[in-house]
Amino acid sequence: MHKYLVTGGAGFVGSHLIEALLGQGKEVYAIDDLSTGSLENIAHLNGNPRFHFVRADIRDSIVMDRLCSKVEVIVHLAAAVGVMLIVEHPVHTIETNVGGTEAVLKSALRYNCRVLIASTSEVYGKGYQRPFYEEDDVLLGATSKSRWAYAGSKMVDEFLSLAYHREYNLDVSIFRLFNTVGPRQSGQYGMVIPRLIRQALAGSPITVFGNGEQRRCFCDVRDVVEAIIKLSNTPGASGQVFNIGNTEEISIGQLAEEIKGITSSASPITYEDYEHVYAPGFEDMERRVPDISRISSIIDWKPTRRLKGILYDVRDFEIAQKKINTEKLQKETAGIGRQKTAS
Repeated sequence: MHKYLVTGGAGFVGSHLIEALLGQGKEVYAIDDLSTGSLENIAHLNGNPRFHFVRADIRDSIVMDRLCSKVEVIVHLAAAVGVMLIVEHPVHTIETNVGGTEAVLKSALRYNCRVLIASTSEVYGKGYQRPFYEEDDVLLGATSKSRWAYAGSKMVDEFLSLAYHREYNLDVSIFRLFNTVGPRQSGQYGMVIPRLIRQALAGSPITVFGNGEQRRCFCDVRDVVEAIIKLSNTPGASGQVFNIGNTEEISIGQLAEEIKGITSSASPITYEDYEHVYAPGFEDMERRVPDISRISSIIDWKPTRRLKGILYDVRDFEIAQKKINTEKLQKETAGIGRQKTAS
């Protein structure tokens, strides 16, 4: 039975991956510094004897050495993510992504672990080829625009990982994620679906950044997790890069309309210029569509869940979460009231 280490295990994708691995009877170790992850994402897993969580930075070589010595497979998800975080904290983005991946690779090499490195569709930058194929040339914006710091850092991650494979024969695969979505995703750092659904449920304006004509493909986290696990069990995937995503496109403006409809919201849909949200000169790409022929051929995988169902799942999660938070606040308020009465 393979033992897994999941970096960024308290994050959105990480927590879903751990759930699936535990469901398959695997023993799972997780590490997260909780800078963007949350203990709430993994609280329901704490009673499982095959789950072990460590709160630490993956750049802590002592902790990583101890964890890697216990496992055969590492799925490296820990990263600085989200457009808002990237634009506001480019130093943190670059240091976390590049330094973190270097630490993972060094420890993996010491114990000869199989490693899967999470990358991103951002590395394709402003490329014109559609759909994006893994071997396409990439076109990033100027280094003066911090918007591209994340893409640049993940490209370095990929170069470094493949260098470890070629020079040291480390068993490494890279997967590029295209807009993974689902329950437990935070909208705090600019993730569009949870942000718009929360606005719609709250009766606030549903705010679209840019003109709304930019098109994206959204893939359910359960489909993504299935692909990652299959890749982890496929020796032939070593030394290769794979797109993981859905090919169903939608404009962000239409996405806002869909969300308004499924939430029965009276909220108006408003549009805000990128430069007001992020910074002057902010650049985005019009379309981001994956070619998934490579991964489909090697592990016989394709996404099965449509966007409409994903939106309903996220809506239902947000409604349930809001109810839980309201009940928690009511209990805390009642407790404070009883304390004042007693005193």
